[in-house]
Amino acid sequence: MSVILNIDTSMRTAGVCLAKDGSVLALAESQDQKNHSSWLHPAIRGLLTETGCRPGDLGAVAVTAGPGSYTGLRVGMAAAKGFCYALGIPLIAENTLNMMAFAAREQLPSADLLCPMIDARRMEVFTAVYRKDGAILLPATAMVIDENSFSEFLSERSMSFFGDGSYKCKQLITAPSAAFVNPAYHVGYLGKLSFLRYLQQEFTGVVYSEPVYTKEFHSHSKK
Repeated sequence: MSVILNIDTSMRTAGVCLAKDGSVLALAESQDQKNHSSWLHPAIRGLLTETGCRPGDLGAVAVTAGPGSYTGLRVGMAAAKGFCYALGIPLIAENTLNMMAFAAREQLPSADLLCPMIDARRMEVFTAVYRKDGAILLPATAMVIDENSFSEFLSERSMSFFGDGSYKCKQLITAPSAAFVNPAYHVGYLGKLSFLRYLQQEFTGVVYSEPVYTKEFHSHSKK
């Protein structure tokens, strides 16, 4: 099978990996969110050198399309589309929350409902709700959290909250059925997920692919 380049610049930690048949060949991460753009291409070049792969060996490029950091999403999408254009290979665009839930399902097999959260400033988060079989109960959305959030789910089932947006919600979501957990997730999980997409040929049109911001971008610069 072909090697897939996986790119995730949607959150504070950026990551890239090369994966073959869903298994990671090499992986690199950066904690410096402000420098994702300058870090990304040298990191990809380093992975190719480390593994002995050439750009022509790539069968597809996968990228987290959002939600997440506006700048990070644009950086990752632009790089992924550039590789796909240049090499004539397909693009796989994955929802960031879906990747997080995919990772959590592997690590928390007994969890009933899964609720990944990405910090969206103040008391707002990007979030979604998944069943443990992967079914989506609440599609990706931007939500302002209060004490009544998710009550329709928490009244009937246990629910695991995780991600960098979940920490600020712990004081508000106090139902006994709510658990705040810390599963590990990194771009290697995108490598596993993108392989499944590749097998099903679930590709995204390169020309029209755009980041999934989930809410409108508002510039804070003064005119």
